Order: sequence, then C-alpha cells, then structure tokens
Amino acid sequence: MPRLCTVLVTLTLLTLAVEPAGAVVFGEPDGDDHPYVGLAVFDVGGAPAFRCSGILLSPTVFLTAGHCTSGTDAARVWFQSEVTDPFYPLAGGDAVEGTPFTHPLYDGFASAPDSNDVGIVTLNAPVILAVYGQLPDIGQLDPLAKRRGKQDTTFTVVGYGLQSVKPESMGDLVRYSGKSMLLELNGARTAGFNVRLSNNPGGKASGGLCFGDSGGPALFDDTDVVAAIGSLAVNRNCVGSDLSHRIDTESAQDFINSFLP
Repeated sequence: MPRLCTVLVTLTLLTLAVEPAGAVVFGEPDGDDHPYVGLAVFDVGGAPAFRCSGILLSPTVFLTAGHCTSGTDAARVWFQSEVTDPFYPLAGGDAVEGTPFTHPLYDGFASAPDSNDVGIVTLNAPVILAVYGQLPDIGQLDPLAKRRGKQDTTFTVVGYGLQSVKPESMGDLVRYSGKSMLLELNGARTAGFNVRLSNNPGGKASGGLCFGDSGGPALFDDTDVVAAIGSLAVNRNCVGSDLSHRIDTESAQDFINSFLP
C-alpha cells in the first residue's frame, strides 16, 4: 500500500491564533461565487482544536471530511467569503453552531484508499441561500477513468486552507477557488475511492488544495455538483498533487443521505 503523506486538516488553532491560515494554493479570492462553501472549526475536549472547509448541501447539512469530524465534540461554521468575526474561533458572532458526525466506516485511513473519509455537521440553525451544493450521480466520475491518454479535465476547488507552506506558512481567513487538473482515477492511491488532482499551475490548472482545505469541494466545472472533497496531501509542501475523496459512491451517499430531508 502506498504511504500517504498527511491529511489536509489545518494546524492547531493555537498556531492559527498567531498566524491565521488561508487559501487554495495558486487560487483567487472566491467572493460570492460559492457561498455554500464554509469554514468550520472543530472542538476537542470542549476547546477549538483545528479547522477545515466544507460545503452546505441543505440549510442545515454541511458536508466535510471524516478526519475533520472524527473525535470532535462540536463544530461551528462561517460562510462569509472573508471571515472577520472577532469571536473567531469561538462560538458567537457570525458562527453557526452544529453537531459533527463521521462515516461509520471511517478508520483513520487504515483502509486507504477505501477510507470513507466523509463527515457531516448538522447545523443548529438553518443557513438560507439561493443555491446549495449538489450531490453527483452515482459513478459520475467513472467515464473519466475510461479515457485513454492524457487527461484534460479540470475541477473547481474551493476552500479556506493555507495559500502556501514554504518558505513560510501564509494565508488568511478568505474563501479561495482555483482550477485543478485531473491526474488519476484508477491508480493504487485512488482505486475508485479517490481522485488525484494537481496542485501546481500549468495548462488549464490554476490551483490546488492545501492544509485547511480538507472537506472543501472539488466541483464539476461550472456547476454546483460535488465530485469529491479534500482528503489527503501527498506532499507536505502542498505541491504536486493531492487526493480528494469521491462523493459519487454509494457508500458516501448512503451516509450523506441519512441526514438530508
């Protein structure tokens, strides 16, 4: 089994209080393009511990990564494109509080690539938007795996994670988006459960995921449909490529749909 380097969950909030983390690498400020993508802070032992990104599927159902929700007590989510809440990362202000749940088969990547790295936060109060993220059809990514030769497919990645790691960590509490190129669907690290996406700009690609983008969506371009959510980095410097967990599988959608109306 290939060794996967590290999850995309952000550094502890103790560090973030000194140096806030920020954005999709090589991306651009997202503005109001994806208002359903939020920044989530998770509590462990009753205190803020780390942050992730995620996507709202309904007024009260927020999809994120399982490694973000696993072992946590509570969560709160912000949906502003630029989080300036003076209460951050604590409850109050613009935060919407919620309860985290983790896919019952998530095992901390012991069974990677079949990790079931999917989590849900049910919000205590509804967030009313004109549009929400949409689930894909089962197997919607499969036709891409059957193509021969070089892929020329991009996805829109959105999140609040770090902008860069070297020479120093850089970022802000701003939602960023970028274009990420499809690299692999059928390899040993993907195997029908993940999609490997580029992190370096080149060709049609202009962005990639970094720490704090865990749970943030990779959207089918020009749609609100979630192909996958940020899961694993294969390089500690957020370059080269990353793995996002596919949402077009029965296992993922059976869990997600148990929370949707």
